[in-house]
Amino acid sequence: MRIVLLGPPGAGKGTQAQRLTHWLRVPHLSTGDMLREAIRHETEVGRQAEPHMKSGRLVPDALVQQLVVDRIAQDDCVGGCLLDGFPRTAPQAKMLDEHLAERGMALDVVIKIDVDDNVLLSRLAGRGRLDDDAAVIAQRLQQYEQLTRPLADYYRSRGILREIDGLGTPDEVFNRIMAKIEAAKPAANSRV
Repeated sequence: MRIVLLGPPGAGKGTQAQRLTHWLRVPHLSTGDMLREAIRHETEVGRQAEPHMKSGRLVPDALVQQLVVDRIAQDDCVGGCLLDGFPRTAPQAKMLDEHLAERGMALDVVIKIDVDDNVLLSRLAGRGRLDDDAAVIAQRLQQYEQLTRPLADYYRSRGILREIDGLGTPDEVFNRIMAKIEAAKPAANSRV
């Protein structure tokens, strides 16, 4: 299955993505992880992305798209993948749909994890990463909300968006996500 996992920073996407990739036996494609790795290895994309990440701005679409397109083309993604952190905008979503369609593929389901902003602020303040100071957190959450509304509308119009409550134990959230994916499987089997 090809799944997009949406949720604001601090929603628990990373935790849930690890569990989902094990359950589904597909690679986890986290743009945040891919970007941090590119910065660590001082690749061209990493050098271009680093100033954006340090200041709390989103990395430009073109850089992120190149990372994702290159990764989806790898052999381990033929049977599916879990995209985490991409797409973030409706134009990125359309580009992804076009890229997959060129290869005779389509997304099966988009899972959106919803969590209250106050909970997110509390969770993020405790992580202690370079891109998680208070001002950066607030800017990232604001950007996420502005960009995600049209993205969620885009996937809702395609009939593949499934929203879940992200509060509760990791097991409770995982069970909600699994139920949405299981419910999407019959529809996914009827698509390419």
